[in-house]
Amino acid sequence: MWLDERQIKEISSLDDGKTGWPVPTQMISNGEFLPIAQTEQQKRVEHELGQLATIHSRKLGVSRRDFLRSSVGMTAAFAAMNTVFGSYFNDANAAALDPDVANALRKRLLDQTIIDVQLHFVRDDYKKNIVLSLGEYAKNWNPVMAKEGVSIERYKFDHFLKEVFFDSDTTIGLVSAAPSEQGDNVIVGNAGLEQARRLVNEAAGSRRMLCHSVIAPGQKGWLEEIDKAIELYKPDGWKGYTLGDPFENSQYPWRMDDEKLMYPAYEKMMKSGIRTVCVHKGLLPDDYKRTMTHWQNAMVDDVGKAAKDWPGLKFVIYHSGFRNFLSSPDPVLAEFDKTGQIDWVTQLAEVPAKFGVSNVYAELGTTFGSCAVTHPKLAAAVLGTLIKGMGADHVVWGTDSVWYGSPQWQIEAFRRIEIPQAMQKAHGFAPLGPADGKVKSDIFATNAAGVFNLHKDMAAKQWRGDLLAQAKAEYLAAGGKPSNQYYGFIRKSSGQSS
Repeated sequence: MWLDERQIKEISSLDDGKTGWPVPTQMISNGEFLPIAQTEQQKRVEHELGQLATIHSRKLGVSRRDFLRSSVGMTAAFAAMNTVFGSYFNDANAAALDPDVANALRKRLLDQTIIDVQLHFVRDDYKKNIVLSLGEYAKNWNPVMAKEGVSIERYKFDHFLKEVFFDSDTTIGLVSAAPSEQGDNVIVGNAGLEQARRLVNEAAGSRRMLCHSVIAPGQKGWLEEIDKAIELYKPDGWKGYTLGDPFENSQYPWRMDDEKLMYPAYEKMMKSGIRTVCVHKGLLPDDYKRTMTHWQNAMVDDVGKAAKDWPGLKFVIYHSGFRNFLSSPDPVLAEFDKTGQIDWVTQLAEVPAKFGVSNVYAELGTTFGSCAVTHPKLAAAVLGTLIKGMGADHVVWGTDSVWYGSPQWQIEAFRRIEIPQAMQKAHGFAPLGPADGKVKSDIFATNAAGVFNLHKDMAAKQWRGDLLAQAKAEYLAAGGKPSNQYYGFIRKSSGQSS
């Protein structure tokens, strides 16, 4: 996404099973932005986790691989991160590395409801796309890929279901996609999103999947496509990219507050009763000012007016507008320490007070996961900023999986993370509380239930005994374990050549 030839040559496909770590130890990109190289701190996390894996796997009499796929292995990952970064993650101390303690925590949280409002897969006949083009470059330095060829099986529907519903605690998921100005670049069309929702819900016997319909403002016939979606697909919400086509420098950028272009669409959405509008913001490549003509459209300065003019709509800002950091999180953290500001995230958090609105929500996909594994202080700062400005009842959970493998590592990171007391005091942040406390439970599920009209489903909890739950129980009883595979792209080390 928006990566030029130079940038593509700087990244490598993260092939299956490369590390087997329960949590990524360097930033992974889904192709929407250029990831930074592994930091020295992340290298230390790898070292610490490797030592813990060696020691505790021997104590338990299991292989390192099986240890890293266990509850204790997941705990060890956060213990290693605490050793390197400081105490940002709860339930990750020496005592928690006892299998009985780790398994007790795992058992306590098994029934926690989690609604992931940003999930992705690719259609079976997906040919021309960023995944394959990046994979072709990866052949140059990945002999396995050169021999076996480039495959996107890892991103397809069957694998998506396993990673999300069998290898994570996700209860309900919303599948999304992106617009394209070239039809063969559409990762999944609106009909495909609706079909995926229908297949999963019919197979499960309960409401386990929601779907978007993607809008493409300015493109020929786009308003008619909204009418078609209302009639045929009946989506749970709408999804748009103000930058336009995410696969190229688009001819059709737009603003949320464009009265001439967007307000007729909002009127259709109001009348249809499908009133949740999800908009991609932030996540730009490193030199976006040089490579992107319309980068300003990724900013959040158009959110407030649109929300105020359309109080009956709910606007969910995907990625919370996080711009991403260029080469290191250090300048972002330095600016936060100095001013208390995080570019675009702070501006989004200020919208409710500035415009007097309560219909704007922040979504955490990619932003939380990338920050948590790069420097958890930044993840804590993002969460604190959003909750302080928007309220804990206006932040919703999303992971942007299956680009990053199973969402379980992100779930575990959010369950454990806490804003340190010094940061709370310095910035007026409230504590996040326990994994199953009100703040995290609201962000994991309650807020999304309100946004996507899932209150009845939450009350009934039909998923507890549905066919999907039964299939998952059989999978686990047969020894099913997470793969610890990640499917995105990493920045090559300085020692690798292009």
